[in-house]
Amino acid sequence: MSSTSRAWVVAATMGAVEALKDQGICRWNYPLRSLHQHAKNHLRSASQTRKLSSQSSAAVRNQLREEKAKQSEESLRTVMYLSCWGPNN
Repeated sequence: MSSTSRAWVVAATMGAVEALKDQGICRWNYPLRSLHQHAKNHLRSASQTRKLSSQSSAAVRNQLREEKAKQSEESLRTVMYLSCWGPNN
């Protein structure tokens, strides 16, 4: 379930609870606080999600850059080896 869907579920639940409170059911204070605290602790905000996404994409770019550098270094090693120890034609 995406964070947007979770946010809508929480919003709908809060709306339903508020509607019940308006009807005279006022014993929802503790469950409301508990639900709010749980949502605050376990659901990421959209900005946190974007930040994590950008960090992970940066890590992937960094890994690709490192792989390309290793490949380039290995290619240079091969050329150096062949120029020093290759066949003398």
